[in-house]
Amino acid sequence: MRRVSRAVVGAVVAMGVLSGCSSGGGEEPKAAEKKLGDRGTACELPVHFTLATSWKAEAITPATVDRMGPLGRQGPLTPACELDARPTGHTGFLTVWSGTGGAAAPGGTPRALLEKFVDDENFASDIEYRDTRAGGLPATEVGYTVADLSAGEVRPERALAVMTGHGGVVIHLGGLNAAEHQALLPAFELAKRTLGPTS
Repeated sequence: MRRVSRAVVGAVVAMGVLSGCSSGGGEEPKAAEKKLGDRGTACELPVHFTLATSWKAEAITPATVDRMGPLGRQGPLTPACELDARPTGHTGFLTVWSGTGGAAAPGGTPRALLEKFVDDENFASDIEYRDTRAGGLPATEVGYTVADLSAGEVRPERALAVMTGHGGVVIHLGGLNAAEHQALLPAFELAKRTLGPTS
């Protein structure tokens, strides 16, 4: 697991798992389904996206980030939400990072933000960037590997950056090992495909 995931597990206060909205009966219009990141969901974020089935979302509060010290910052970003795959039978996390300063300031580029994020990653190599789109937003995606010295293995990582009017956002996918990372990729792709700015 990434360094922030190890630090956050057990430190964050668990919040409710994202639940769907109920629709009215009769002639009442059906309410739009909330996505993770919308007001009233487990994590209120500058972006929203569809959370994969059975994943558990937990907000990371500013107080928790403060207690994490240096582990609570990567580049100009701090963690805002941790999505845990363990309820699905896999081990890994999607972490949503956000910020408003430096390369994360509104008006910046996804590429510059993602480069700062990866520059602050420990033991990253085989780094490959590509411009893409996430939902309707311009985005930059990166794949790289990280040497986990404690486990004696190299594992893949992936991250996606977008810019919003409320600053930059990076969604990062980790995993216990290469096999777990591969199993979790569909959740990352779902978030990417359904991503949009919150109002």
